[in-house]
Amino acid sequence: MFDLIGDIHGHAAELEELLRRMGYRQYAGAWRHPERTAIFVGDFLDRGPEIRATLRLVRDMLEAGSALAVLGNHEWNAFAFHTPDPDAAGEFLRRHHARNEHQVAATLAQVSGPELSSHLAFLRTLPIRLAGGPGSALAGLRVVHACWDEVAFGVIDEAYGRHGGLTDPFLIEGSNPESLLFAALEIVLKGKEMQLPAGDSLVDKDGQRRVLARVRWYAPPAGQTVASYALPHFPQLSPAPLPARVIAEARPYPPAAPPVYFGHYWLTDPAPAALAPNVVCLDYSVAAGGFLCGCRLDGNVAAQVGEFVTVRSA
Repeated sequence: MFDLIGDIHGHAAELEELLRRMGYRQYAGAWRHPERTAIFVGDFLDRGPEIRATLRLVRDMLEAGSALAVLGNHEWNAFAFHTPDPDAAGEFLRRHHARNEHQVAATLAQVSGPELSSHLAFLRTLPIRLAGGPGSALAGLRVVHACWDEVAFGVIDEAYGRHGGLTDPFLIEGSNPESLLFAALEIVLKGKEMQLPAGDSLVDKDGQRRVLARVRWYAPPAGQTVASYALPHFPQLSPAPLPARVIAEARPYPPAAPPVYFGHYWLTDPAPAALAPNVVCLDYSVAAGGFLCGCRLDGNVAAQVGEFVTVRSA
């Protein structure tokens, strides 16, 4: 039995309250449940007021075996932000310009250099996805940070094997915008995007104006418009037909596939709900005044979405 938990972004108090509501208690150095395992969908750091406590809590649970987790894009960004670029003296794989520095400012202010290095080294061991085959405890369950895409997983798995895991060479290749690995990681950690029509734009959660929008990658594109296919929904977007490239590259999530759970999209709905019968997003913007979202699964995890549990952002 599993409890899935959405993006935390340094909100340790909300995480502790969510764990309490789901029956976890702190003993022997970690939050635990006698019969259940928590599964985190990534994005533990950046933005929030208790990043240090969040990293410690999550790591303690992972090391104690009371939780599992997948890698989020903020963890990936942190790896690249702290890894020197071997091809550019004095630079890092994720450049230290104003926008990137703003994104990591809370983490750097709250977590000391050596302690952060230790956590990042540990987080490098997290998988990109979780899925269980027949007979596995995870059978009938899939977890990823942003997008389940088998083609992208094939590219990532090949690079993992070639580089021996998430090593510096893997980071270097994955940070090169011209590599297939970069494109694959963008899909699974950040979601697929579409170019907005000329003159159309949106303002994202950081106040940045964008001409690209994340898409409902799980949904068939037929009959969709730019506005209806964007995730999350932006009411000001154009009702124009989808670009031909978006339609050609779409790989909708099969209705008969196991349920997939993910975070990342900063949904703002007043209450959580499945996006499709077997597609569930657990990110409800706790770092922007929303709520931290969990989903309790019992019995046959492939037969039901589960019961949502939420804690409003403090």
